[in-house]
Amino acid sequence: MKNCLIVDDSKVIRMVARKILQELEFETREAADGQLALDACLESMPDAVLLDWNMPVMDGITFLRELRKSPGGDVPIVIFCTTENDLDHIQEAMTVGANEYIMKPFDSDIIQAKFQQVGLI
Repeated sequence: MKNCLIVDDSKVIRMVARKILQELEFETREAADGQLALDACLESMPDAVLLDWNMPVMDGITFLRELRKSPGGDVPIVIFCTTENDLDHIQEAMTVGANEYIMKPFDSDIIQAKFQQVGLI
């Protein structure tokens, strides 16, 4: 079974994403900010990361930069899931190493389609 780390400062978003991903047969872990997410990845690298941009302590783009520099950090498929929808943010995310980009709000169909697109399901 594949696993996904859900990184978002909103407990509600994490809960919704967890429900959707568990229905898609993913094991899930959660982190409320980028630093907690990085710590979790260094402990056990996930197959996928569903990542918010705007969070306290460490934002999503900083987390992604640090993840990609870490041992094994090139492995997880990272999908940004954020309200940041301008082209500059999307290009920066893809340049830094994101595999895909989902806009909030999202639903089960959107998550399933993106996860299929990147080969996770």
